[in-house]
Amino acid sequence: MSDAQPESRDTVSLGRELEQLEEIVRRLEAEDVDLDEALALFEEGVRRLRAARDRLAQAELKVQSVMESAAGDLTASDLDV
Repeated sequence: MSDAQPESRDTVSLGRELEQLEEIVRRLEAEDVDLDEALALFEEGVRRLRAARDRLAQAELKVQSVMESAAGDLTASDLDV
């Protein structure tokens, strides 16, 4: 099982969060992972995925807010780059 405590959401960048999710996937795909460790990793992965999704939603709201204040009216647009 993983002994490391997850880092605080506020102290981890989104990029780092995604790297940690990738590491969890690699560990889950390993042939030598036992059931208890796999379940713990899965739970951690779900927590990290939800945190990343929440951070992205907050960023989208902030961008919309900035667009609103800069233009004086709300302009909703896709944020695809």
